[in-house]
Amino acid sequence: MDAKLYPCLWFDGNAQEAATFYASVLPDSHVDKLWRSPVETPAGPEGMVLLVDFTVAGQPVQGLNGGPDFTFSEAVSFVIECDDQAEVDRLWTTLTADGGEGGPCGWLKDRFGLSWQIVPRRLNELMEDPDPDRARRAMEAMLKMGKIDIAEVERAADG
Repeated sequence: MDAKLYPCLWFDGNAQEAATFYASVLPDSHVDKLWRSPVETPAGPEGMVLLVDFTVAGQPVQGLNGGPDFTFSEAVSFVIECDDQAEVDRLWTTLTADGGEGGPCGWLKDRFGLSWQIVPRRLNELMEDPDPDRARRAMEAMLKMGKIDIAEVERAADG
């Protein structure tokens, strides 16, 4: 990994599975390297996949098979800015499949427990509208949603 700064995500034995899944979801994503443990660790035996270097949407990430001691929380999430409703719908469906779950305001958890924010670019544009009433109405509409519906946010912004 060439980057000086990248997140390391703690998994309970399924870092390679997660990295492979994430690499299938977004363009410019791939599994880069598997690091096998040269010794037995509290998380598993010698030779197990200890670290997985992978790239998600061009961003380097590392997965650590650290065991059950730590889990993900909403305090950290990946944000994906989407170009259109089709991309929002595809990502929402893919990331909530097989045990993931939708949350409020465009947030969701995938089947590994990692939080994501699926944000339409149009929502960001409306929330930056120079007309504060349009921005407020867009924000109020978004606060009532799970998966963001761009058309509904636009209707609300227009009053």
